Amino acid sequence: MTFTGLVDGLRRDPGESARRMRLNPTGRHWHKSWRTRNVRFNHSSRIRFKARRGHLSPIGAFDRSGPNPVLELLAYLAIGAASGLLAGLFGVGGGVIVVPALILLFAQIGMGSEWIPHVAVGSSLAAIVGTGAASTYAHHGRGAVRWDLVARLAPGIVIGAWLGAALAGFIPELWLTRLFAAFLAYVGLRMLIPRQIHQDRTLPGPRGMWTAGGGIGTLSALVGIGGGTLTVPFLSNRGIDMRKAVGTSAACGLPIAVAGAIGFMVVGWGREGLPDVSTGFVYWPAVGAILLASMPTAPLGAKLAYQLPVGLLKRLFGVFLLLIALRLAY
Repeated sequence: MTFTGLVDGLRRDPGESARRMRLNPTGRHWHKSWRTRNVRFNHSSRIRFKARRGHLSPIGAFDRSGPNPVLELLAYLAIGAASGLLAGLFGVGGGVIVVPALILLFAQIGMGSEWIPHVAVGSSLAAIVGTGAASTYAHHGRGAVRWDLVARLAPGIVIGAWLGAALAGFIPELWLTRLFAAFLAYVGLRMLIPRQIHQDRTLPGPRGMWTAGGGIGTLSALVGIGGGTLTVPFLSNRGIDMRKAVGTSAACGLPIAVAGAIGFMVVGWGREGLPDVSTGFVYWPAVGAILLASMPTAPLGAKLAYQLPVGLLKRLFGVFLLLIALRLAY
């Protein structure tokens, strides 16, 4: 069937032509079964498709080009640059920025909706491996890492991160997105209403440290973060100096990211509907671009923290996180 014949056929009998398209699925965008009600016309007789959940919707007349790879790359670089800058400026983990940004971006470029939050979380954890290693090295050079505490927390963290990745494989797309939205709301509220630090508690024994590490690792892997939002309050509330709590938390983020990323690769292995150039739930083009852009901007954010009114900016950023949380939840 020629293009002119297809257009003429659609004018005469849209239902018949839609059935023909289902019987003859040629081309990269015709792997879905298009229904008659998804077809409409404009005055220039070009064919457009209404966007429906779960269906790839080309823009324009038989547009076979897919997402623009240059714009997609630029979007990943922008996400990486923003995550590094804000992480350095506010002391939040890059995953707080990367995961919601990837969820929204993946939906725009037409990635299969069933696995969008899973790929966003897995890719965020893989990117944190690089940024976490650089951050750990910097904190270690300043003597701010308590490696004895890292060793006591790490076994529970690794087991918890694997458990979190395994649980994510069973959580539907909608509820994983809402879980991250709830975590984002928690972070936003903490920025708006800072909590007082109570240093009168003591660190628990080996079993308690394993349990704490397991809880930190599980939740961190589920939402794609390095765990600083959880580890720093846990250590600082138990008499650890804030500077060393931050440095130790950065070091704890490395096993979270490594174990979590491996877990998301394994859990996502062989799933249908995942993008090309991915290993399980880890999408490598996003990981590489985010790493490339976030590494130089994190030190810039840390420098700006001493020059800008961080208190006011932190409250504004908290409001922004609450708005993003509402957007993801609904």
